[in-house]
Amino acid sequence: MDFIDQQTIDRALPFAGLVDALQQAFASDIETPLRNHYDIPNPQSSRETTLLMMPSWQAGSDIGIKLVTVTPESYKYDLPSIQGTYVLFDAVRGCVKATMDAPALTAKRTAAASALASRFMSRPDSRKLLMVGTGTLSSQLIRAHASVRPIEEVIIWGRSPDKAQAIAELESLAEFNISVTEDLAEAVAEVDIISVATMSKEPLIMGDWLKAGQHLDLVGAYRPDMREADDECIRRSRIVVDNYAGACKETGDIATPIADGILKKEDLCADLFELCRKEKHFLRSADDITLFKSVGHALEDLAAAQLVVKSLA
Repeated sequence: MDFIDQQTIDRALPFAGLVDALQQAFASDIETPLRNHYDIPNPQSSRETTLLMMPSWQAGSDIGIKLVTVTPESYKYDLPSIQGTYVLFDAVRGCVKATMDAPALTAKRTAAASALASRFMSRPDSRKLLMVGTGTLSSQLIRAHASVRPIEEVIIWGRSPDKAQAIAELESLAEFNISVTEDLAEAVAEVDIISVATMSKEPLIMGDWLKAGQHLDLVGAYRPDMREADDECIRRSRIVVDNYAGACKETGDIATPIADGILKKEDLCADLFELCRKEKHFLRSADDITLFKSVGHALEDLAAAQLVVKSLA
C-alpha cells in the first residue's frame, strides 16, 4: 500500500465533487465523537504544540482517524504549521485501506466546508472575494469559494505583502483578477465574501467595516485564545457553525462572545448538520450579514478520504 501524497490528493479532490460529498456526509449516518485536543508545552517555542486526534466511522464501511500536530512556530524549521497522517480502515475486515497526507486532506476538506456553508449562506451573485491570510489554505479557499459562486475578482491581504504577492502569482489562480492590498479595512468594504484563515490572537476583521449583504467566512483561530473577528462582527451577523460542540468550546470567535454574554448558543442560526439534513433552512435577505465559523470536523476528513480512495480505484 502506497502513501497518498499531497499532489495525488489535490488531483483526486476537485472542489465541485468534494463540496457535494461533504453535503451528503453531513446528512448521513457517519458517527464522530468530539475530537481529542491536547496542548503540549513546547520549551523551544513561545506557543504550545497542539496534538489533535480525530476519529470518525461509518458502520459497515470505513473507519478513519487523523493524527495531527499544530506548531505555529514550525516555520523556524522550514516546516508547515500543520503536519500529520490520515489512516483509513476497512470497518468490516479491519485492515488498513490507505494512509495519506493529513495536511493536504485537511486543507481540501476545510476549504470545501467553507464553500458548502457559502452555498447555503452567501449571495448567489457574489463575485468579489477577499482572502485574509497567506498560509496553505488561502489558495484552496479561493478555489473552493469559486466552485459555488461566480468569483471573478480576488483581493489578498497578509501580514507579509511578499507572501500575499506569492499567492497572487500562483499559476493555479490565473483565472482570477487578483490584487494584493495592505489596507484591510478598505478591502473589506469592496467585496462580497471575506474568507479569513489565520492564527491571529487579536481580531483582524472589525464589525464596523462590514456592509449589508456580505458573507464572512472564519476558518482559522482554532483555539479559545484566538480571534479573527471582533464582537461587533458577532453582533451584526447571522451565524452558522460547522458543529455546535466544537464551535462553542474550542474557538475564541464563538466561545469568547458566549462567555462574555455577547452571544448565546440559541442565537446561532444552525450548524451544517441541520442545514444538510434539512432540519433547518437558512433564508437570507439581500441586506443580511452572514458569518460562518469553521472549527473542523472529523466527518469531513472521512468523506474526503473515501472520495480520494474511490477516485484512485
